[in-house]
Amino acid sequence: MDVAMKRKPSTEATAAWIRLMRVQSRVLDAVEHELKKAGFPPLAWYDALFELSRAPSGELRPVELEKQMLLPQYSTSRLIDRLVDEGLAARRECKADKRGQFVEITDAGRELQKKMWQAYSAAIEKHVGSKLSDGDAVKLCGLLDRLGCSCSEAQPLAVRDVASAR
Repeated sequence: MDVAMKRKPSTEATAAWIRLMRVQSRVLDAVEHELKKAGFPPLAWYDALFELSRAPSGELRPVELEKQMLLPQYSTSRLIDRLVDEGLAARRECKADKRGQFVEITDAGRELQKKMWQAYSAAIEKHVGSKLSDGDAVKLCGLLDRLGCSCSEAQPLAVRDVASAR
């Protein structure tokens, strides 16, 4: 058995875990509130539309979409149904595998994703950016990298998203 598995976490590690979970929950709730206040659908919609928009052909298999999303989405099929019902995405049969499906972003989906980014980016600034200097944000990314979250992957996505929203 791994030595780390036999050890109990220190009081400090436990306190860090509790703070990490609480801040994640509170910031996500605050961002969701900002989106709702601006008249937009939930953050999961933005997340799905963003992942579809950055896919090379604007389409992904549902399982790929679920893996790419930042937010846990236990009901990805229901989310896809909602996006399709609203005309923001379309289902397409896979030509190579007739049983398989792709979900493809529509022009309306691209437009909504860009509009939502305005409120989403403002919420990120309000609840994260205004509280951390750029140096602090880099340090935080370094700490999160050690926990298995690669901020180096997120950075190009955020920069690309800002550019595509303009």
